[in-house]
Amino acid sequence: MLSTTRAMSPGELLPGSAPIQLVDQDGRRVADPAYGCPDTGVLLDLYRSMVAGRRFDRQATALTRQGRLAVYPSSSGQEACQVAAVRAMGELDWLFPTYRESVALVTRGIDPVEVLTLLRGDWHCGYDPHAYRAAPQCTPLATNTVHAVGLADAARRKGDQVAVLVFIGDGATSEGDAHEAFNFAAVFAAPVVFVVQNNQWAISVPLSKQSKAPTLAHKAVGYGMRGHHVDGNDAAAVYAVVRQALDDARAGGGPALVECLTYRMDAHTNADDAGRYRDEAEVELWRQRDPVERLERLLLAEGALDEAAREAVAAEAEESAAALRARMNAEPELTPGDLFEHVYAKPTAHLHRQAELLAHELSEEA
Repeated sequence: MLSTTRAMSPGELLPGSAPIQLVDQDGRRVADPAYGCPDTGVLLDLYRSMVAGRRFDRQATALTRQGRLAVYPSSSGQEACQVAAVRAMGELDWLFPTYRESVALVTRGIDPVEVLTLLRGDWHCGYDPHAYRAAPQCTPLATNTVHAVGLADAARRKGDQVAVLVFIGDGATSEGDAHEAFNFAAVFAAPVVFVVQNNQWAISVPLSKQSKAPTLAHKAVGYGMRGHHVDGNDAAAVYAVVRQALDDARAGGGPALVECLTYRMDAHTNADDAGRYRDEAEVELWRQRDPVERLERLLLAEGALDEAAREAVAAEAEESAAALRARMNAEPELTPGDLFEHVYAKPTAHLHRQAELLAHELSEEA
């Protein structure tokens, strides 16, 4: 069943020459002809969630140093991308994260301990994807794009009012799976929005060695879908653009690619030494573009936030981090028989035999 969505002209598809911005680096509003700034209530929610997300990220990084996590890919500096994009989703929409979207998953309402279960090495996924409408975190680059498009196209065929948001990084746009997902989604008008967090580095490979396109958003044009180039450190802009793209997708307007221009402040993971391949001056430049501080400046200047409220938000985030720390310091209770749970909806005879064999071996050791 081919899409009946009309083909758009190149002019309709092309992103603007400059990133879409609604709040500038100094916390001042910027007028945009296509997007209005979210209301104050939304901005306050984005601010609280970003503060909480950053404190969660710092705590997870500390837990890695303490040996409580096997690995942790920090998203410090990318909070606006993750928080604002997730807050733009509808209740019935689906999220397809990568390994770096722990903050996005916490923002979706998932228990932080369940989010970290994969990175702790206890389960392949520590939460129920169906309960939260969030797929398991994906480590191989771009494979989640194909899964996301499959779910989105199934929803379209069934007539469900569902859109799918899938996160990828700049490096993932070089993968064959991303090409196949972009092309299929555009041809069949799948209701999916690809959010590319362009944090400038694919581990140690800079963007300049990944693509010669003017922006990654321009890649959308070749597939016949809209491309949006957004200031990824502007939570207001990310929210407005992603929300509109999801609404359009849900209404049958087809997919979109939203490039969020941002920066990975920390190393690729705790096992990486970013000092080997990037200059500290570059990091310092992006530190001045901090997404949390930017939104905080706006809210303070407009009187929506005062010092007492700011301290209350920080204290709430600190309490959540302390609770996470206490729970993660407790040794998990693992049951060997759980290996056979959730493999199939209906366990096979072969799986039953394996479970019985393991139970027998454990009884002999007891």
